[in-house]
Amino acid sequence: MDYPRHLLSLEEFSAEQITHLVELAEDLKQHPHKGTDALKGKTVGLVFQKPSVRTRISAEVAAFQLGGHSIYLAPENIQLGEREPVSDVARTMSRYVDGVYMRTFEHATLEEFAAHGTVPVINALSQSFHPCQALSDLLTVKEKFGSIKGRKFAYVGDGNNVLHSLLLAGSRLGMDLRAATPEGYQPSSKILDLARANAEASGGSVLWTSDPTEALRDAEIVYTDVWISMGDEEESDRRRRDFRGYQINEQLTQRAHPSFVFMHCLPAHRGEEVDNVIMEGPHSCVFDQAENRLHIQKAVFMTWLGNKE
Repeated sequence: MDYPRHLLSLEEFSAEQITHLVELAEDLKQHPHKGTDALKGKTVGLVFQKPSVRTRISAEVAAFQLGGHSIYLAPENIQLGEREPVSDVARTMSRYVDGVYMRTFEHATLEEFAAHGTVPVINALSQSFHPCQALSDLLTVKEKFGSIKGRKFAYVGDGNNVLHSLLLAGSRLGMDLRAATPEGYQPSSKILDLARANAEASGGSVLWTSDPTEALRDAEIVYTDVWISMGDEEESDRRRRDFRGYQINEQLTQRAHPSFVFMHCLPAHRGEEVDNVIMEGPHSCVFDQAENRLHIQKAVFMTWLGNKE
């Protein structure tokens, strides 16, 4: 199946392309010895402006399990855009590695790197999107429910990069998506418009509300993320005030379907966006979800960087 040259967001991806990636990851999870030579002789450059646990480890292990090699470049190693222009780093790295997995602050940095490099660039997180996380989440939903289309999915919290990618991908696959955020923290209106157009074509639906009880009504999947992301630390006090009432707890989840699953992309701040009873309770599947970052990462590397013969 053909894909865009880079994986920067899921905006331009069809339902078939997203489904193929999820199914490939599912197959690799069930058959861990498949694809062991897919990256043989290849190197992935991991360029991280922000530190990470799951994103870095899953990428390094994925490259290793596919027979390839990875090089991690921390912020202090590369000083992207400071010590050297992004365009020059892109042109230089393209001479050494077969693909770049990049975690940035500004999405424009990814786009600039992709425009000047000659190898595939994969978004490992930007301020606007987190596509590999969303693909992992869809794999988790498929595992838990057997299907994705029509699933009632409620996101409560910050209208951030994770929500943007979930809206774009879930709407392509016909999910019933509800997002509840405080006023001032809603997702991008452009992303909402794109997701609603996708949903109209796929038979899904998209709702944004400031009322978390409305979002959770009969929800089969309840999802949240941190209130204070990396880079938002100066807003900590204000954000804690603004997000009061948006915590996923026993009282709020009374509105959800009795057999709902709880998802969180981690790290979780217990006592803020989720209480410990839900986080550690029988509905939680957050560590299955975390594991799936590895399987999606393998599927993505195979698709964009894999040996074709």
